[in-house]
Amino acid sequence: MNKIIGIRKEDKNRWERRTPIVPEHIQELRKKGKLNFIVQPSKIRIHPDQEFSSVGANLAEDLQECDCVFGIKEMPIDFFQPKKTYIFFSHVIKGQSHNMPMLKKLLELGCNLIDYEKVTDDRGKRLIFFGHHAGLAGMIDTLWAFGRRLENEGIVSPFHEIRQTFQYENLAQAKQSIAEAGKKIAEEGLHPSLVPLVCGITGYGNVSGGAQEIFDLLPFEEIKPKALGEFFAKKNFSKNKLYKLVFREEDIVSLNPPQADSGGFKLEDYFTHPEKYKSVFERYVPYLTLLVNCIYWDKRYPRLLTKNFLKLLYKSEPRLRVIGDISCDIDGSIEATVKATSPDNPVFVYDPITNRTIDGLVGRGPVIMAVDNLPCEIAKESSIYFSNVLKPFVPAIANVDFSVTFDKCQLPPEIKKAVITYQGDFTPDYKYITNYLR
Repeated sequence: MNKIIGIRKEDKNRWERRTPIVPEHIQELRKKGKLNFIVQPSKIRIHPDQEFSSVGANLAEDLQECDCVFGIKEMPIDFFQPKKTYIFFSHVIKGQSHNMPMLKKLLELGCNLIDYEKVTDDRGKRLIFFGHHAGLAGMIDTLWAFGRRLENEGIVSPFHEIRQTFQYENLAQAKQSIAEAGKKIAEEGLHPSLVPLVCGITGYGNVSGGAQEIFDLLPFEEIKPKALGEFFAKKNFSKNKLYKLVFREEDIVSLNPPQADSGGFKLEDYFTHPEKYKSVFERYVPYLTLLVNCIYWDKRYPRLLTKNFLKLLYKSEPRLRVIGDISCDIDGSIEATVKATSPDNPVFVYDPITNRTIDGLVGRGPVIMAVDNLPCEIAKESSIYFSNVLKPFVPAIANVDFSVTFDKCQLPPEIKKAVITYQGDFTPDYKYITNYLR
């Protein structure tokens, strides 16, 4: 008998229009993998219900028949059923308190939980992610916010023509808009007060790759972070292009205290012992017009940008106009990211002097773009990409015998690393989460 896979509708918010498996791939999996699908109907999903039914999927609210259920965002507590397998971004591996009740329910019901975030190859590289698309949408929204901020300052710029990502019909149309703004910059130049226009991008992974893919549609010259001071000293600026800096770990932290015999920056040592390091990133910030944060962060690492530094910076009139915090860690690497935003209310101004926020673009301090669900703004492209990388693993997940002990479970190794709970208990790598359930 063919195994039955469920596709849950996304309903965390009205912006979530993605699907983990697109209709075209369901058709392939039904034919090659001999799998059946039940898809929950959705009025907002980027792929209409009829596209799923046209490839042979059944539409039904009830997924009780399904052996495993795929989704994207967290699932509500009352959705789970005993001894089923659920695959989604659970956001529990850091002990996130708001998701502990959901995790407790999965344990109580004897469920298996597979988290996309932990699906990695033998080098620890993530295989299933939306990071690149977060970078794409995040940079578009950051440039939109920059154009609107300049407009409020009375500065005319080509960035004014850029819209928010979700306001374009597709990614290609958004890219065309950015390219047209770039052409105007190359031909007509920027307002003198903006020259040089310097954009700093932190990180070099998938998120940063997406952000740079958009930024690179503009005319630009790349500068190494360590050469930034010398670049400003020479004052040989162009009004017909932007300047891009990409920051790596060795640019933004140093040993604390410095060690003469350290032999240079060692990335592995930083990842293993971040407490030995301090941030030096703030030395670059006075030169930046835009800051786009794409770097991974948790509490073990030093912050990139503190509230205290921003308070000092904004006692004058700094160059920094907009922070696009694509990583969106609340009170995290950008300490002024005190809340997440949504596509319909994407930005706020953080006033460093009063430590308050004002929704919108007007006020003292940097505009902060902190949309926490950016890939949903390009739902079709991100769904197709995600489905492509997930598709090869679907038959193995659907057909595996989950009744055996975990050590005998024949999941692909990439997927087995991502099993958080198995038969209602934590797998060995995730026993530590027990401490967050107390």
